[in-house]
Amino acid sequence: MTTPIFDFLEQYAASGTVRAHMPGHKGRDVFDKDLEQLFQYDITEINGADSLFEADGIISESEKNTSRIFGTAATFYSAGGSTLCIQAMLAAVCGKSSAFICGRTAHKAVMNSCVLLGLEPCWVYHEYEKGSVVSGEITPEAVRTAIQEYASKKPACVFITSPDYLGKIADIKGISEVCHEYGLPLLVDNAHGAYLAFLKQSLHPIHLGADMCCDSAHKTLPVLTGGAYLHVGDGLCRGLIPEIKRCMALFGSSSPSYLIMASMDLCGKYLSESFREDLRRTAEKISEIKKQLCGVYSFYGDEPLKLTVYAFPCGLTGYDLAERLREKGVEIEYADLTHTVMMFSAASTDEDFEKVLLALKSVRMPRIRLVPPDFEMSKPIAEMLPREAFFAERETVQTEKSVGRIAAEAVTVCPPCVPIIMAGEVIDEITIKILKNYSIFQINVLK
Repeated sequence: MTTPIFDFLEQYAASGTVRAHMPGHKGRDVFDKDLEQLFQYDITEINGADSLFEADGIISESEKNTSRIFGTAATFYSAGGSTLCIQAMLAAVCGKSSAFICGRTAHKAVMNSCVLLGLEPCWVYHEYEKGSVVSGEITPEAVRTAIQEYASKKPACVFITSPDYLGKIADIKGISEVCHEYGLPLLVDNAHGAYLAFLKQSLHPIHLGADMCCDSAHKTLPVLTGGAYLHVGDGLCRGLIPEIKRCMALFGSSSPSYLIMASMDLCGKYLSESFREDLRRTAEKISEIKKQLCGVYSFYGDEPLKLTVYAFPCGLTGYDLAERLREKGVEIEYADLTHTVMMFSAASTDEDFEKVLLALKSVRMPRIRLVPPDFEMSKPIAEMLPREAFFAERETVQTEKSVGRIAAEAVTVCPPCVPIIMAGEVIDEITIKILKNYSIFQINVLK
């Protein structure tokens, strides 16, 4: 497979051309000369380098290579992460209706898109598990109920997140069938699941019936931070392919990073060659850790590259376990009151897994069993659109004194930026309890 972006950068770096163009470092490391090659490859849209949002040269060629690897109708690069992809997907689909059905474990990028585009999210709630707002089961039946409930609003699409932050994978096939029964496209935030296309049996949303999805390439593939894919399937969104770049340009920088794009270009070659075997090895290592620690730890989720520990049965909070792992040289991805999450990739080594296994085995657990707190997810009433609330006059109040007030902005668990309350929603007693559980003691509300 070719690597047109990287090849161009390599040839340009070696050409000796006078760089009478941006960026200001001119391809030189002016600090200590150790990073000269890195700076040489960082360019702007010069002659021959193509342009991300009007691609018809080397970037277009690389995107088509990646599309073939993933088996999509089209794949587009983002140097602005999945956030840019989410914004573009919603902009492309919600042109005729501002309402869309959305799973409540959506990322903050969806909340911000509602503000930027004036959209109205019609929430479908999950069956929450293990006392966490960031994960839960979203079923085809729940999506069907939501479609029927919000039919009068003529929603433009259904948008869900899968896998979620704790590693729960939704029934994409079943949900897509329900969506298509009603003529609605299914959009999926697959930020954590770029690698799912390369399992022995693909679990990638596009292959299971999703019409569009985004992958954060940098989260689970060897791509620089900020690299993401926007995939379009052969279904209801295929006709939007000519519009996608135009929508991405609404939100993306006019100076996207060529270093990020080059890393995606090189990653495509890796995906087409040895990645599947490396992925298989990694998944087996994680599965082996779970087997060895079965009965000692309780694991959650079904995503192959996540090790999510439900900490309470150990007599620890997720925060406690995370701190103990840090003391053993293991930095985790996420922790909250109930869970600790570790993420791995095909770049993880045998030594990494051995260190994680030893660290988990060495944790001294109290001789108690913590009881999970009672958990009930609030379903607050929306008094106004997120855009209206975001730009209204506001003030900051103590969380415990905010009951009955309207949230001025989305308040999220960060990471992973999942909303507890959304801009424009009325804060109730249940919401206040959840906010306090996540140590959020102040909130911005409308005056």
